[in-house]
Amino acid sequence: MLREALTQELVAVGLPGRTKNDVIETLLDLLCTTGKIKDRERALADILANEARMSTGLEQGIAIPHAKTGAVDELVACVAVTANKIDFESIDHKPARIFIMTLSPPGDTGPHVQFLAEVSRLLKNKKARQKVLEARDASELYSLLTG
Repeated sequence: MLREALTQELVAVGLPGRTKNDVIETLLDLLCTTGKIKDRERALADILANEARMSTGLEQGIAIPHAKTGAVDELVACVAVTANKIDFESIDHKPARIFIMTLSPPGDTGPHVQFLAEVSRLLKNKKARQKVLEARDASELYSLLTG
């Protein structure tokens, strides 16, 4: 699923931004480059509404801002890392540096769940997380994620 959802253009290192909202906006802009986002404002509103319900900051420096939204017809996803420590209201109260954003249509749960499961499996390994954080460029990050 990672291979199907990601392209090298949808991964980024050195993500700018210092706040949760900065990161969300930048990730959404990255997804908009696919041409698959029909309505950026609706997508943003749905992501922020989901964040308001519960933070998508997980543990071990990972955050997965996501939403079910009518702004897309299929799963779109991106992955980015930053040197900045971003407060994402994480479960473990630690800042996030690895970000995975997914958007999927409201009725389509299969690909969304499968994608998140693959990412979780990959990033639960401390060495894998460290390699992701140390990636020098998008090409290296893409290779690590799609191996």
